[in-house]
Amino acid sequence: MKKLAYIGAGLFLPLLAFAQISNASDLGNTIIGLINNVAVPVLFAIAFIVFIFGVFRYFIQGASDEEAKENGKSLMLWGLIGFFVMVSVWGLVNIIRGTFNLNNTAATYPTAPYTSNGPY
Repeated sequence: MKKLAYIGAGLFLPLLAFAQISNASDLGNTIIGLINNVAVPVLFAIAFIVFIFGVFRYFIQGASDEEAKENGKSLMLWGLIGFFVMVSVWGLVNIIRGTFNLNNTAATYPTAPYTSNGPY
């Protein structure tokens, strides 16, 4: 139980750095940043590891064992399904953001080249 408390404190102690949130917008940006920079890469890594483990089970362990081969095939399939779902959701979110103009940044438009003597 003591180890669990130490691990929990070690994991949640860095969240004190986010204690200076002053309004709801900062809180929202912090949560979105954590999701984009921590959760999504971890999920992609897990899906990749599942796929690679499936390849290992299919080709290495399944060389002489049909059951290991089927298990590896199943893991590879679930890894690919995980990738497909995550990329699809990411694409839909970006389509919705672009459709309803939910981007927080102003659009940048191309401009004509300009020199110190005036336009080209």
